[in-house]
Amino acid sequence: MITTGLVLLALNLIAYFFLIPENATVTILLAVVSLVLFGLVVQFFRIPDRPLTTDETQVVAPADGTVVVIEETEESEYFKANRRQVSIFMSPLNVHVNLNPVSGIVRYFKYYPGKYLVAWHPKSSTENERTTVVIESASGVQVLMRQIAGAVARRIIWYVKEGQPVKQSQEMGFIKFGSRVDVYLPLNAEIRVKIGDRTKGGVTVLADLKEASDL
Repeated sequence: MITTGLVLLALNLIAYFFLIPENATVTILLAVVSLVLFGLVVQFFRIPDRPLTTDETQVVAPADGTVVVIEETEESEYFKANRRQVSIFMSPLNVHVNLNPVSGIVRYFKYYPGKYLVAWHPKSSTENERTTVVIESASGVQVLMRQIAGAVARRIIWYVKEGQPVKQSQEMGFIKFGSRVDVYLPLNAEIRVKIGDRTKGGVTVLADLKEASDL
């Protein structure tokens, strides 16, 4: 974010003093565009200060965005069985910090380089650049979270590794510029959101695990 600000400032100074010093209209237009671009970058990289949800019987949204998928599907990478999938699409205007959906131990982690299909494409979850993280809660229930880079995104960042204890609603990573997060839950988890709902990372409850198990 600081780098972006410095680059934009340098471009404006160069334009003002060397390239178009006598064209006030172009200089003002460039300054306005630069301010808008910098504002979007700040919006994208900000980490909101908000009251977070912490409840071991619940799964919280790992990201800001819109719920675009709720369905039973086969999770073939780790569980190799059917799970309840909840997917959240993050537009470039959303905050893109990712949070742990539950507290527990990271039992599995893997990073995959890949394509950059649009994030809502059905094959994006298996062909795009992505990570897979499985967290086992204190009750033994395992929740899988998948970070998926979108058409604009070109880099996924993560802060977790196998065997690491993590806390619900704390930062686990980041996806740059447009992306999606899939969460795979036990089939008997009680889903608390619906298609089209807007989520707030670390706040919105995706599901209850009170009666859920991996059996």
